[in-house]
Amino acid sequence: MTASRLHGIPPTIFAQMSALAVRTGSVNLGQGFPDEDGPPEVVDAAVAAMRGGANQYAPGIGVPALRQAVAEHQRRHYGLELDPDTEVAITTGCTEGIAAALLGLVEPGDEVVVLEPYYDSYLAMLQVAGAVRRAVTLRSPDFRLDPDELRAAVTPRTRFVLLNSPHNPTGTVLSAEELAAVAALAVEHDLTVITDEVYEHLVFDGAVHTPIATLPGMAERTLTLSSVGKSYSLTGWKVGWASGPAHLVSALVAAKQWLTYTSGAPLQPAVAHALTEHAGYPAALAVELRAKRDQLVAGLRASGLPTTTPQGTYFATSDVGDLGWDDGLAFCLALPERAGVVAVPEQVFHDDPRGPGRHLVRWAFCKRAEVIAEATSRLAAARLSAG
Repeated sequence: MTASRLHGIPPTIFAQMSALAVRTGSVNLGQGFPDEDGPPEVVDAAVAAMRGGANQYAPGIGVPALRQAVAEHQRRHYGLELDPDTEVAITTGCTEGIAAALLGLVEPGDEVVVLEPYYDSYLAMLQVAGAVRRAVTLRSPDFRLDPDELRAAVTPRTRFVLLNSPHNPTGTVLSAEELAAVAALAVEHDLTVITDEVYEHLVFDGAVHTPIATLPGMAERTLTLSSVGKSYSLTGWKVGWASGPAHLVSALVAAKQWLTYTSGAPLQPAVAHALTEHAGYPAALAVELRAKRDQLVAGLRASGLPTTTPQGTYFATSDVGDLGWDDGLAFCLALPERAGVVAVPEQVFHDDPRGPGRHLVRWAFCKRAEVIAEATSRLAAARLSAG
């Protein structure tokens, strides 16, 4: 018997579609995990930490070396000055960071503005926290933030903005103007911003990721979340971090201590090694991902799937409406049999599954070039139109 706070929250679509890929022997372009590991020296550092005895509980807030490395990362890239002892905490991936932030800060009934489509854990944890979602839709095909819709979403009961840029699943990188609109509303209405920046280094074509904490008036009201998983191709390590004002970080830690308390003791010093000794890896990875993005987008378009070219992340979005499908989930469920490929429907990342996202499908390009080639070859040979 499931508790009422979880009623209406479906199982994560990623588990469903990845299981479908295994069951059907399909190429999995659904779940966003790379099929190649990150720097071998970082893996070696984790092995060395294990052999060196880092196998018991780490401090709940995270090992000092990693907190210092995160603070230095934020200073080096963005000019943000942080106290690693009070303004940085280590989390079990960014997903736990989101959960702990919402549980530690949001009161039942608080309104939270969120960009949709949204990562599915946002919906789950906002509901568990008793929050009221105020969705602002990034609409196909350009997926830009409409400042008028943003302003209309804020009411006297709004307390938070849950931001995500670079944005999963659309690949949008919020512009300076879009971020300024969010910041202006946050200052005007005294809102706290919780921002998920896990794809911060994976941007393309001259796009620039600007943390909203760097804007005037925002450092004191922004809790920034990120992780090693995406930028270093180590998604299974589940090592993330939160940074920002001490009162926001401590609220997150107050909830986190009752979730995992701590995790990844030998992985944390290895992540510190990654951030300090392999700081150039994410930029090189972004160059590789851009080529894979272009390969996938070209293949999808050649198969008759109108596809947006993303500015960042691991993902590209296609509109299957032109092929006669009025439901992206139905398309994705039929795709393994028709083409031997798995994708993810974006309608599950919207409040209304029959709304603006119902025709949209997300594909992951964080795969080896030969895997993308096999997938697009299968799509080209398949009958993808409805009926």
